[in-house]
Amino acid sequence: MNQDRDLFGREGYGGQTREGVGAYTAKTFLWMFLGLLTTFGVAVAGYGSMATLYLLYYIPYSHIVLLVAELAVVFILSASIHKIAVPVARALFFLYAVLNGIVFSAYFLIFNAASMVLVFLATAIYFGALATYGYLTKTDLSRLRPILVGGLIFLIGFGLLSMLIPGLQAADRILCLVGIAIFLGFTAYDTQKIRQYYYAFAGDPAMAQKASIISALELYLDFVNLFLYLLRFLGRRKS
Repeated sequence: MNQDRDLFGREGYGGQTREGVGAYTAKTFLWMFLGLLTTFGVAVAGYGSMATLYLLYYIPYSHIVLLVAELAVVFILSASIHKIAVPVARALFFLYAVLNGIVFSAYFLIFNAASMVLVFLATAIYFGALATYGYLTKTDLSRLRPILVGGLIFLIGFGLLSMLIPGLQAADRILCLVGIAIFLGFTAYDTQKIRQYYYAFAGDPAMAQKASIISALELYLDFVNLFLYLLRFLGRRKS
């Protein structure tokens, strides 16, 4: 397929121009940022009004319902990405951000607010550094995928076991360090995938937009999980 560039750096295929990979990546990160902003807004509003906290603490099994709803949204978005329209994909992404915001409102009860701000800034610095590396590096990071997925399975399995075996909770700080390393790796890997999606869907603008939403969700999850592990490791709990 022939590729050329116009005077503004936009890439063209078959005589049709489209935004360059840099602009495509920037828009993907913009969607991620908007998702994080939505989660933060819902969490603050929920904590301030006590509405979501009432939902989480006084309505039986509400946390399980929220978890199932979040998993369902991710599954539907991932499994139906080739069928759904672009606005639907974006709506599902923001629905997930809202659901996560309801859950996050509870963290304001557990951790000191100033501590959460500092951890958020640390997360942004670490995330930004690895995202920059993932975007600029010429090294193929796909070979890291088996290690990252294996590490993710370990985190989930160890987390479930620690709920059943109280003695394992003593290793929480080690678990947090592993989680930080895993999601830093995912940040670089998922950032590099944006470029791969860009070229893979060169001839399908609608699919390229939906792939951007998928990438935004993956990066959103990387940021959120990195933040949570750093919060558990560095955050100060309220007395």
